[in-house]
Amino acid sequence: MPARPRRADRPAADWDLVLRRNYIERLKQERPPMHIRDELPELIERGYEDISEEDMVRFHWWGLAHDKPKIGTFMVRVKVAGGLLQPAQLKALGVIARQYGRGEAELTTRQGIQLHWVRMSMLPEVLAAIEAAGLTTCGAEGDTVRNITGCPVAGLSAAEPFDVMPVIKEAAAFFWGNPKFSNLPRKHKYTISACPAQCNAPEIHDVALVGTVRDGEPGFGLRVGGGMANTPRISRDVGVFVSLGEAVEVLQAVTNAWQQDLRYRVSRAKARIKFMMDDYGPEGMRAKIEEQLGRPLQEGVAPEPTADADHMEVHAQRQPGLSTVGVPVSAGRVTGSMLEQLGDLLAGLGADARFTRQQNIILGNVPTERAGEVKARLAELGLPTGKGGAYARSIACTSHRFCNYSVAETKGKLDDILGRLTTRFGAEEIGGLAIHLDGCPHACAQHWVGEIGLQGTTAAVAGAEERIEAYDLTVGGGLGRRTAIGRRLLRRVPADQVDTVLERLVGGWLSTRDERDHAAGYTFGDFCAGLSDEQLLALASASDAADGAREPGQGDVVLHVPGPLLSLVGGADEIKVSAAIVGEALTAVAQAHSAFAKTVFPGGSVDKAFLVTVGDEDIRNLDGLATPVTPGTDITIVIAMSGG
Repeated sequence: MPARPRRADRPAADWDLVLRRNYIERLKQERPPMHIRDELPELIERGYEDISEEDMVRFHWWGLAHDKPKIGTFMVRVKVAGGLLQPAQLKALGVIARQYGRGEAELTTRQGIQLHWVRMSMLPEVLAAIEAAGLTTCGAEGDTVRNITGCPVAGLSAAEPFDVMPVIKEAAAFFWGNPKFSNLPRKHKYTISACPAQCNAPEIHDVALVGTVRDGEPGFGLRVGGGMANTPRISRDVGVFVSLGEAVEVLQAVTNAWQQDLRYRVSRAKARIKFMMDDYGPEGMRAKIEEQLGRPLQEGVAPEPTADADHMEVHAQRQPGLSTVGVPVSAGRVTGSMLEQLGDLLAGLGADARFTRQQNIILGNVPTERAGEVKARLAELGLPTGKGGAYARSIACTSHRFCNYSVAETKGKLDDILGRLTTRFGAEEIGGLAIHLDGCPHACAQHWVGEIGLQGTTAAVAGAEERIEAYDLTVGGGLGRRTAIGRRLLRRVPADQVDTVLERLVGGWLSTRDERDHAAGYTFGDFCAGLSDEQLLALASASDAADGAREPGQGDVVLHVPGPLLSLVGGADEIKVSAAIVGEALTAVAQAHSAFAKTVFPGGSVDKAFLVTVGDEDIRNLDGLATPVTPGTDITIVIAMSGG
């Protein structure tokens, strides 16, 4: 098949095409989602069961989403600019969690926090309480500028060249709730930091301002086009220097260049700025940004990270007599009571709290002489500071307890894995091993850049009709000085065999480190980089644990089914079929599963509520159902109504 032109070379799209192709774009034009907040009283009076799926999507613009199962309770996601919270805010969140969320909360990988179990009738009260605390849920989901992240110790670290928190606050005040930036092609993630370690992961953000000093002037390099999900990308340096005073203006220009190009609204599957970077490259993106600004930008280079840091443990601040205290939070799970008591503790110290990208908490402005006392009190609260680096650096997504897309346990599984590895090898030995555990391909826990990445899936069991939880395994990912997308090593490792596989791999790493007298800086990622897939597979499969877990037979195409549709296909999130074109693959699945045929592929055509992609390309941009496929091709069903 001849190569297709880049999207940048195709004729410009118009709104007629966009609205015909993209259901969410039609939904947004019919009734702008930001207005749904005003409609809450009427919707509540009508009752949960009478709310349309379209309005459930609109709820996303206010950080609200179905809990699982869909029985009338909601997740409520709170934005926290740069992760910084005052004690009263932390305590208020604890009270809200206790009163409305069954006392549960979880820290997010965007330095925010989310609640669950909130009944629909309570949403107005909860939103009002959050706003009374000086926080917001506006734009925490949906096609918006999401929570703006940064280094959690911004303004405190002696290593940073300047404090970026004023820029983060300025950007948040400008973009959050701004109608001009609340109808983007998809979600859009900024990060702003001057941390020398670049702990805020600029590599995987849509847009990153990376702090630097040029000729004595503080400012930023600019990186664009990072992202995870099915098609991970590392962001690329645009090659400019952005002064502090023009930072928000440049963010506007980058975002407008993307959102005004209607080619990136035609399909939800390609509606992220990483695909624009694919099409235009850094030079082309720079030209688009400068066109928006109406002037050229100064030449510059985004600096490389100079260290590795997660800011855990106790560190002296640039302010004399004060320190930061890092608090690892297992799988990001906290309770309302913890937050309330922590708020009281911080108020008594004149300190504050900072949520981190790795789902932890850092206490800032703690009097150094009281750090020992604070650590003892944290242990009493169930937040011990000495659990080990792996607990601080490992993350897990929301998990299948609440998320309708997740097909496997994540938070509890991560605790089990870390507990077993710590018991077997010791917390000091495994050090800051980073394990990222996702329940589905959306990669909210960024499994692609974990030293060990696990993505939930399902596996068939011989002689049984029901499928079991399993995980795909990637290795060797990383950020900072070891930035890399992980290599997929094993497929469908049954949940009860994952521990054995990981013990063998981690054991091999530690043995090699000891035998070769490597320093502690020899990471698991370094170990994987030095071995071939065959060598790693031999190590992981030294027992029966990984038997049959390699890639499936190469004679079939693979249809990927998202979590909410598993009931239509007997629980299988991947189905192998023989087909020469997409239509044949969908027909084969429809013939085997009548519910799939009725819902997704009625009458031999794809229902408007779904998209079908080959790789990362919407088949409507290819040859539709006649799009050719070859053995090993991935075909994915995408829920068009998804607001994520």
